[in-house]
Amino acid sequence: MVKLLHDCDADLNALNGKTIAVIGYGAQGRSQALSMRDSGLNVIIGIRPGASHDTAVSDGFEVLSVADASAKADIIHILLPDEAHKSVYENEIQPSMTAGKTFSCSHGFSIIFGFIAPPEDVDIILVAPKGPGTEVRKAFLDGFGCPGLISVHKDASGSAKDTALCMAKAQGLTRAGVLECTFEQETYEDLFGEQNVLCGGLVDLMKYGFETLTDAGYPPEMAYFECVHEVKLIVDLIFEGGIQKMNAVVSNTAEWGEYVNGPRIITPDVKERMKESLNDIETGKFAREWMEEAAAGCPNLLAKREAIGSHLVEITGKKVRDLFEKK
Repeated sequence: MVKLLHDCDADLNALNGKTIAVIGYGAQGRSQALSMRDSGLNVIIGIRPGASHDTAVSDGFEVLSVADASAKADIIHILLPDEAHKSVYENEIQPSMTAGKTFSCSHGFSIIFGFIAPPEDVDIILVAPKGPGTEVRKAFLDGFGCPGLISVHKDASGSAKDTALCMAKAQGLTRAGVLECTFEQETYEDLFGEQNVLCGGLVDLMKYGFETLTDAGYPPEMAYFECVHEVKLIVDLIFEGGIQKMNAVVSNTAEWGEYVNGPRIITPDVKERMKESLNDIETGKFAREWMEEAAAGCPNLLAKREAIGSHLVEITGKKVRDLFEKK
């Protein structure tokens, strides 16, 4: 049984006199930086010129180049897209990654697959909210918090866990509870979950359901309601009380269909393909292929992004959502 760590396990004073440089100011960067600052930590932002830079300035942060922020900080917390880590680290962060500093991230991808290799005399930690940045910030402002993970990959100072817990507490994560894990566990499970269930699996399941109904002549709007719109309602019930709570709320007819038709659609061979996917992740095959795609300018990613945007399910979805916009 894993142990949840809460506010009482973390000390905000652990980082007194320390400066945290948040590198990147997207959804996670903004959320984490604002919450840590609200909790009393000294946070600066390292980012290149652009819209995110301007947002950080308007939010009242000291905003520097990535290189200058890294030089000034004791803790360098990188929250850039995975594919950008290697070049930004090597060109702008590495010269300042000196003895006694901490390299921090919210996803272990670059460390585990060897795209970044900090020196032996620095701490390497992970502080990972388990939710989108906007929701993490909302939970913090509501007085609670989003669950999270912490991990210590290297403890050169002897106090790396204290640093990770302090940052987690400052983001509100310990209000809900954080789990301590390894970098490998966080990286592999995160990649597996988003590819096989949360993004890849769920999107294809909704899309195929929509296509089956529309191919049979049913109105796209009805198909969208049944196969896409209502997914949120079902997931919310599971989130609130588990699968049994959901089954207690839906009709007996729907529950019986779950038991009869669910295994017919999601057959055991799906689990076998999931095992293959997990193996590709654990061996680094997926990471290598993704970084090659990114280095080539993401031609396949962009083509697939355009294709899903022109799919009837997305066109219908926009029409349906427009119907419910407040006038």
